[in-house]
Amino acid sequence: MSKAMMLINGAPPRIFPDTELYDYIYCTDGAYPTLLAKKIRPDYVVGDFDSISMEDLSPQVQAVFKPDQDYTDFYKCLELLVEHGVESVDVFGSTGMEHDHYLGNLSTALRFKEELDIVFYDDYATFFFADNYLELEGVNERIISLYPFPTATNVQSQGLFYPLNGIDLDITQQIGTRNHATNDLVNLSYDSGNLLVFISNYTLAEKDGVL
Repeated sequence: MSKAMMLINGAPPRIFPDTELYDYIYCTDGAYPTLLAKKIRPDYVVGDFDSISMEDLSPQVQAVFKPDQDYTDFYKCLELLVEHGVESVDVFGSTGMEHDHYLGNLSTALRFKEELDIVFYDDYATFFFADNYLELEGVNERIISLYPFPTATNVQSQGLFYPLNGIDLDITQQIGTRNHATNDLVNLSYDSGNLLVFISNYTLAEKDGVL
């Protein structure tokens, strides 16, 4: 499975991942200076180039000019991944700064849910749109939040402090935030809808020193 790293123009991570783990590195045009400062060279820089000029790019970097203002640069970047046959992407820089961008990023990711395995990372959590059944490993004592987008039906869990036994979650009625794992292995399932899963980067015991 080909796997990519992507940086978009939100708050960059304090610690960048090992780029050797990825087959390709993509970024939006506004995020390119951040990678440049970290001495990370992307394979592709994508966008309308309203933030930087294509002349600013290293000669080894391929610029992909997508001027359509009906779509965000994140959308354009994901679209390019699909065109390139990439199957999985870790996205950094999706949160922080402007909150409307963050919500827009979630909506964009949902549009590509069937085509790409998209996982978001920031300094506080890992989050993603879950398949209808999944196992989370190595999560004991980590805060786990389940957020319907906008609904998720018949949600069930094993290994959470507050168990979910076939409950329907609805963004306007009941959500499943601020739960936590009581085992290293947590099983989750739901029947229909869309479910965002957030896994904290810290345990309950570590929380006060992080937040």
